[in-house]
Amino acid sequence: MGSPGRRTLSFLLVLVPMYLHGASLQEAGPAGQRKPFFERLRRLEEQFRRFQEVTLTHLQGIASNYNVSQDMDARFQSLAEESQAVALTVSRSQATIQGDLAHLKTWVRKTQRQSRKVDMRLQALNLALSEKNRQWVQAGKEQKAQRDALQDALVHLTHQVHSQGARLAVLEGQLQMANLGTAAPGLTPAPTPAQPVQPGPLMLLRDRQVLTPSPKHRSPPQDFTAHLQGTQKLPAPSSHWEPGGPATVPRDPPQVPEEVCSLGPVFTFPDASPENVVFLNPSFLTALRALSFCSWVRISSGRLGTLLSYATEENDNKLVLHGRGSLAPGSLHFVIGDPAFRELPLQLLLDGWWHHICVIWTSVQGKYWLYVDRRLVATGSRFREGYEIPPGGSLVLGQEQDSVGGGFDSSEAFVGSMSGLAIWDRALVPGEVANLATGKELPTGAILTLANASWVGGLVQRANCTCLEHCP
Repeated sequence: MGSPGRRTLSFLLVLVPMYLHGASLQEAGPAGQRKPFFERLRRLEEQFRRFQEVTLTHLQGIASNYNVSQDMDARFQSLAEESQAVALTVSRSQATIQGDLAHLKTWVRKTQRQSRKVDMRLQALNLALSEKNRQWVQAGKEQKAQRDALQDALVHLTHQVHSQGARLAVLEGQLQMANLGTAAPGLTPAPTPAQPVQPGPLMLLRDRQVLTPSPKHRSPPQDFTAHLQGTQKLPAPSSHWEPGGPATVPRDPPQVPEEVCSLGPVFTFPDASPENVVFLNPSFLTALRALSFCSWVRISSGRLGTLLSYATEENDNKLVLHGRGSLAPGSLHFVIGDPAFRELPLQLLLDGWWHHICVIWTSVQGKYWLYVDRRLVATGSRFREGYEIPPGGSLVLGQEQDSVGGGFDSSEAFVGSMSGLAIWDRALVPGEVANLATGKELPTGAILTLANASWVGGLVQRANCTCLEHCP
């Protein structure tokens, strides 16, 4: 590759002496021709310098190209070596991959065999589980049937206990009246034609025995409210006998037991203002499938008004005990989940004296009972059977809520006094009701009392009385 450069250099070395020799020959000429000659010589020198520069540049390019060609050869050789190394690596990788594929195929075949075995075991387990589920369902049905039978037996037993409690109360009353009749004979003289017929205590108690039919002729449980109303109603003290009308008995004030003490605060609602209200907080914390509401009450007006009202966002009449102004005096609506209700007879409470009432309900067959002064006044069944009173609502005393915590109406307000109020999430038995009515003890498990009164509004007065007979 260096031969063209050498040839050019040799040519220049020959040309330069020849040119210099010609120039020296021309110097010997006439003086007049020297000046153009020197100018030509100067131009030739300049051309020669440019030629030298071009030649030098060309030689440098040739040298650089020669170096580049040497670098290219080295690079090509390096690339060849790298390609050989890559080919060797690829061949080794292919061998490794083929070995891994062989192991993978072997593992897949083993896994397939194991999966077939697992599938067979799963099928066997599914069959066994299906059989177990069938047995469990059968056992669950049997347990449910047994539980239903036990619930029915429990309801029937509870009904019998309440019935026996009512019979016991009637027998106690008969015994007391018989003792009074023996101690003071002649309290009920024989009527004369000019005197109204006034039945004595024994006549009234004999009429009350209609409530407890003999076991031989006892019918299945049913709603006895209307029947009990007919046997328990007593005329108001101001009523008078008229020819052909019913006989009346002047009513004496009920004898409150002397030991009814430690009942806690007494709340007095002086008038029918819609601002007179008592809030109980917290209300029901859990859902209720049974309920017992008991309290001492004294009515100061000619109607009952609202004793209790429980409202939720879903229904503002989830639980209500109220006597509307449109109802007959002494009638109370027992509402659970409006519009379902039962009308209860409470004419005995309109005499202005203290009375003890208990309203009991259970969702099992929808049974309910009403006790006044520990005597069974009304009972029934199929009222909100299987129902559940939800928690988290607003519970107030003395007013009926048309919205949660409000919407009060003076026509539904309670006027009177309350004391010893308590609520249970179970159905009390007659013995517990009797203990409450006689001031003996408070049954365990009460979820709410008047101690839960969080806010008292309007003119409601709160007083603490040692015993009930000392309350104003």
